[in-house]
Amino acid sequence: MQVHTKKPPIEINAVARFAGPMEKITEIKRIALSLGLKDLDETMSYRDAFPEYAGKERQTALRAYRIREGLTQVELALRSDIPRRHISDMENGRRPIGKENAKKLANVLNTDYRMFL
Repeated sequence: MQVHTKKPPIEINAVARFAGPMEKITEIKRIALSLGLKDLDETMSYRDAFPEYAGKERQTALRAYRIREGLTQVELALRSDIPRRHISDMENGRRPIGKENAKKLANVLNTDYRMFL
């Protein structure tokens, strides 16, 4: 017999934003909370959620974009004309990416080069 072990994902139907006097916004917020709606201001940033990545954003971005495109380090090296060892060093924070390499990588990974700077 199969048993459900996971809760179904929370379904978000809509997000609302308002502009107006602060006292009116505070009243809308109070009413929304009383109806059981979630205050999105209570969310946390990725830096707070994943402190182990602090200062490693560029390396993490390089690896994430490479994986998103379904490329190995070898394939990325061949397409970007950057040695595979250098890509490994960049992903592990042992080598700076630099502007020229960032442009080559961004071209292959379909993103803006500033993501790596």
